[in-house]
Amino acid sequence: MKTAERRPLQKTATGISGLDSVLDGGLPKGRVTLVTGNSGTGKTLLGIEFLVNGIRRHDENAILVTFEESASKVAENVSSLGFDLNDLQNAGKLTMMAFKIDPADKKSGYFDLTPFLVLLEDAIARTGAKRVVLDTIELLFAAYSDEITTRIELVRLLRWLEDHDITAIITGESGKSTLTRFGIEEYVSDCVIVLDHRVHEEVSTRRLRVLKYRGSVHGTNEYPFLIGKGGFIVLPVTSVTLDYAAPRKRVPTGVPELDKMLSGGPHQGSTTLLTGVAGSGKTSIAMSMVNAACARGEKCLVLLYEESARQLERDMHAIGINLKRWTDSGILRIWAARPQEFGLENHLAIFLDMLHSFDPAIVAIDGMTAFTKGGFDPEIYVFFTRKIGILKLRGITTLITALVSGTENGADGLHFSSLADTTILLRITEKNGERNKVLLVTKSRGTEHSNQVRELIISSDGIRLADVYIGPDGILTGSERRAMEIIDQNRQQGMAGQ
Repeated sequence: MKTAERRPLQKTATGISGLDSVLDGGLPKGRVTLVTGNSGTGKTLLGIEFLVNGIRRHDENAILVTFEESASKVAENVSSLGFDLNDLQNAGKLTMMAFKIDPADKKSGYFDLTPFLVLLEDAIARTGAKRVVLDTIELLFAAYSDEITTRIELVRLLRWLEDHDITAIITGESGKSTLTRFGIEEYVSDCVIVLDHRVHEEVSTRRLRVLKYRGSVHGTNEYPFLIGKGGFIVLPVTSVTLDYAAPRKRVPTGVPELDKMLSGGPHQGSTTLLTGVAGSGKTSIAMSMVNAACARGEKCLVLLYEESARQLERDMHAIGINLKRWTDSGILRIWAARPQEFGLENHLAIFLDMLHSFDPAIVAIDGMTAFTKGGFDPEIYVFFTRKIGILKLRGITTLITALVSGTENGADGLHFSSLADTTILLRITEKNGERNKVLLVTKSRGTEHSNQVRELIISSDGIRLADVYIGPDGILTGSERRAMEIIDQNRQQGMAGQ
């Protein structure tokens, strides 16, 4: 018995960044897709961008039918995003049709769908349109007072679109207990996309989910999206895959002793997490690696979430690291913002734009824990998982600093530590009236690394690591270590003189 030949579902690309990845290629060709969500979630914009991208990229004429606003107002609303609907209409590529339901029809409960379909069919025949958006469906069917008639006419419209081989998007407002007010569109549509706009602790986030897609695999998670200056952006699903290269090349840290502890430095394209209490030297080590990369002519991007770029430049200049010369030359870009300034999807979208426009070899994220508030937050975890995934897919070497408690194994308490390939723990010791910094490598995947504790010395001459000495009460650092160094030197000189 022969097995049935597999025929992949034909699709129409939306051209929207990230969305086609989630949809595994695009919307079902010649079928109807429902885009639903509350007011202000971006339903209309998604539909318009679908039409505009079809015209610009595939030379497919399109029709926009609006039941809520006039054609001129719709065109004005999206003009700031670079969509000139009037120009496309004058060129004969886009047809905008605005309909208003007669209040008398609505009051009487009588409305005939046939004249609307005749006008739509004529527009399709004249223009050869392959893409149609109906925005929004509630206003069309609100004229029917009888629920049964509403459902019959709705099914009639959707089947009519399919019979004319039209790839269509219909938008609908979410109901209280259903995806839309009528509660049937999701059953007769081949694809359903749900948009959500939520506000949590005064920070707004947008999420997209493909509720169903008949005959096709698709991403089933919630995906952050952004309505930015360039339109609709869905953050790519590829950022959570584990399909990235693993180069063997080493990247020097700018601290020779640390490179030796890591068998030459972290691997290119890997992620290094620097953890420790405040003032332990996390940012200094990260900027040392950035400084060394810039000196080699490699572009670096630094993201700051706790201080300004000028403050970072001033602080690093005090320890012999001149970041300003690199920013002035254009090889280094420093971007600073408080986590609360934007929603998470905005942070990711800005980040993606910088990666695309600047193309850095190394990215340093300073102050990751500024996003957290003392507990595990799944959204923050997904946010950084995507961020690190994007960097790994691009082969970008990443440095992340994170504030932890003063416990010896503080890095283990970080929920993000599993995302790192190399973890460096910095601690501060207090003894005999001194506070000294020590460093140890707690993890380094695929690398033979030192298990020794080293003293971190940060001065106006730069950063170096010194061997610690073991005394009766544990490791010796600071003045005790220097005293032992002098004793050792004198002993060696004495032995040489004998």
